[in-house]
Amino acid sequence: MKKFDRDLDILLTRLNKNTDKETKKKLNSLKDRLIRLNEENVVKINHSVMELVCAKHLILKGYEVDVERPLEGGIICDLYGVKGFGALIVEVETGFVPPDHALDPATYCKARIASKITRYGNHSEKFALGVPPYYILQIPPALTRPPRGRKPEELREIKSRCDLYYKNPPVSLDEIRNARLHTIYVIDVDGVTVQEVDPSTYVENRTRFGYT
Repeated sequence: MKKFDRDLDILLTRLNKNTDKETKKKLNSLKDRLIRLNEENVVKINHSVMELVCAKHLILKGYEVDVERPLEGGIICDLYGVKGFGALIVEVETGFVPPDHALDPATYCKARIASKITRYGNHSEKFALGVPPYYILQIPPALTRPPRGRKPEELREIKSRCDLYYKNPPVSLDEIRNARLHTIYVIDVDGVTVQEVDPSTYVENRTRFGYT
């Protein structure tokens, strides 16, 4: 058995403890999909285990969950949940910085997160970011506020930052103005738990770590 498959089996054993039969069935189906995608070199283990832990949290809250779901515009979201007539997208961030950005990691991460919120936050009724407890998301404070509370100069600054790395296609000011971030999911793989945090609260408490 490949290490990827074995790690997911171990994780599923932990996730399925004290879990009802229907939830186990749904988690096993998601695990099988991730294994197939790994065989196609589409997904990696650190990302996939976080997706599964978050998927269980969403399933228990009544969502029908899919992983690595294609959206309009040629983008793929990590988790797509549907409950009633509403949809939720969750993008998982592990904190990985490509070697090409070893000399500008903070700027790159700020642009990456702003771009994620902007691109994905307009594709569903709710959008969330998933993050491990040991990584601090670099969220522009303006994107934690409702669209009417964002100043033009803040929008221009976010666009300028995104344009440094994402130009094909570039994000628009309208996308930045209207994108919404509803929740932060702090995903603890070790403890197979998920904590929901309000984005504004997350940003306010994060400032002590030196984010500006």
